Amino acid sequence: MTDKLRICFDEMVVYKDLKKSNFFSALSLPSFMRDWLLKKFQDDEGYFNSDEVAEFVRIYIPRKDDWIAIKNRVIIENERVKFLAKVSVDIDIKTGEVSFSLPDFGLASKDTIIENSVWDSCKEALVRGRETWGLIEIGYRPPDDYDMQFSRNKAKGANRGKIKLTDFKSFCPYTIDIDYYKDARREFSTSEWIDVLLGAVDYNASGYLGDEEKKLTMLTRLLPFVEKRLNLIELAPKGTGKSYLFGRVSRFGWLSSGGVMSRAKMFYDQSKRKEGLVSGNDFITLDEVQTISFTDVNEMRAALKGYLESGIYTVGNYEGTADAGIILCGNIKKETMDSNGYSNMFEELPNVFHESALVERFHGFIKGWNIPRMNDDLKISGWALNSEYFCSIMHELREDMSYRAIVDELIEVPDAADTRDTEAVKRIATAYLKLLYPNVREPSDIHSREFKRYCLDRARKMRDTIKYQLDLLDLEYRGKDLPIFSVRDDYDTQK
Repeated sequence: MTDKLRICFDEMVVYKDLKKSNFFSALSLPSFMRDWLLKKFQDDEGYFNSDEVAEFVRIYIPRKDDWIAIKNRVIIENERVKFLAKVSVDIDIKTGEVSFSLPDFGLASKDTIIENSVWDSCKEALVRGRETWGLIEIGYRPPDDYDMQFSRNKAKGANRGKIKLTDFKSFCPYTIDIDYYKDARREFSTSEWIDVLLGAVDYNASGYLGDEEKKLTMLTRLLPFVEKRLNLIELAPKGTGKSYLFGRVSRFGWLSSGGVMSRAKMFYDQSKRKEGLVSGNDFITLDEVQTISFTDVNEMRAALKGYLESGIYTVGNYEGTADAGIILCGNIKKETMDSNGYSNMFEELPNVFHESALVERFHGFIKGWNIPRMNDDLKISGWALNSEYFCSIMHELREDMSYRAIVDELIEVPDAADTRDTEAVKRIATAYLKLLYPNVREPSDIHSREFKRYCLDRARKMRDTIKYQLDLLDLEYRGKDLPIFSVRDDYDTQK
């Protein structure tokens, strides 16, 4: 299959050697940045000069601790400095002034400026999202160089030095061709494609010893990567790679491990008039959820219920919308795990999640005990899809509504089915369809047996676990089983 993968995806394939080499682990780089470097430095045989890569990382991928040194070079030494960073842009409504921030280094927009000539040359790349990864170049504009053409604000303190953006190049140096990706999927069988997906997120398919259920459970973690506002709960044993997949693979998500979470950080900060995490990411993962504390449980619970239901949140007089999925990840005791989902698995979660009305708004449950503990045999060592390219594809697929239309056409909804159950099953099935069968453009492109096995049945099982837990949490849900969703009788099963 390696030859087929390299032929079909050409430059979007890199050689990953996580089993034998700890070179990139020592550099503490996320997967998307590692694969970006591999694509840049690797030859056709998969070899690269580690000294060259290390030197590039030293110069262009600074640590947070390097920020003072960078400011010294820019402000005191009057140098222009280039490095890779995540950039957020803001346009002041009152003045028309364009500024930027570097969230990873704590540089706020009030201390920056993007001058007109630079903005004209790079605005197409910078306006695509709330935050954009790229190769930036920054310089300094001293107070004496202040030019009133950039601001009509004559208030006290307006004439002050600012760090200026002098150049920007997008982190993604190629155009994402979604149609090509969809068409390339046709060259692979379902089992081959499952292995391709595992390699794209750094896992070695052969390490699962042919256990398809374990492979698919692992890939279930990717569903929020491809489907908007897909809300999941996963409980799993320690060491199964939850933090790695949600926190190190994609640049479009956010992982929060333990600590304190507030409504202001998650949704909207009234004092700063700043949108929270849900507005700038495809998914928010609350890892080690048992150890997370909330500044105000009732406030957070109310905000979560509204957002999980509709994607709308209200804080004070501010109403916002977002598309980020919410994922809860926690560890599970062996005795609870051995019950295979037939005991109260949520009893150790924070109190905020002990309310049935909130739990019901999570679409599905991932049985993380079906995922093996991480070991060297599960680490990729071979040719695989570039993680940066793959996650960019997943990000783009979130916007494709055609898959949901296909799912609506294929699934038979029983009479009087609960609306939340129907939406949960359809949303999960849609995510599976995007992930496993991106080539499907119309219902007849997928066999009914495959759709049922890999999309519908798995969606039903994920929702059914939520239903069972609701039964344990609240007497109101007793005896309310999941409706029997099925593939429509008039579907062309001979396709």
